[in-house]
Amino acid sequence: MKVFTTGQVAKICKVAPRTVSKWFDSGRLKGYRIPGSQDRRIPREYLIKFLKEHGMPLGDLEDEALAKVLIVAQDQVLIENVKRELPIERSFKVATAASGFEAGIQSESFHPDCIIVDFSIGKVESLQICQNLRRNSEFADVILIALLPDDGSTATFDRSSINETFKKPFDAALLAERLRTLIGARKELV
Repeated sequence: MKVFTTGQVAKICKVAPRTVSKWFDSGRLKGYRIPGSQDRRIPREYLIKFLKEHGMPLGDLEDEALAKVLIVAQDQVLIENVKRELPIERSFKVATAASGFEAGIQSESFHPDCIIVDFSIGKVESLQICQNLRRNSEFADVILIALLPDDGSTATFDRSSINETFKKPFDAALLAERLRTLIGARKELV
């Protein structure tokens, strides 16, 4: 468990250390005092919870505190259903892309933990996205989830680059829970 001093919290929140001490002393920011001294320590999970509750930016903590999910799809209903199950309050940050080109750009700038690819955009393009990501060592650990259309055909393709598949229609809440499990195994979500 990572723990911060009041000075470190002050830098993260861009406030004076005395302000952090006031938050702590009033009970709004949870933590503990080091026995035999007046020094305060704030555990990471309490700091993140405090920042979220007060609508403050997570700053440098964002990468380690939020599960970043990139959805590559064109179906707006699907995107909204998945987004609804992945709110920031539950430690998710979501970005979207409508094509392989956009997915590449978003991957470079957003640095997702998971990429959900809707194969309805086209089997060839979807497979290309997955293979390109796996070829890049920077994205070797990214979780890839394929959303396969239920068109009656048996989709035969190399699934070695994909971690999980969901057949449409699927339960977005179940997908969200699976994401929390998969990403939570790699980083500590609050």
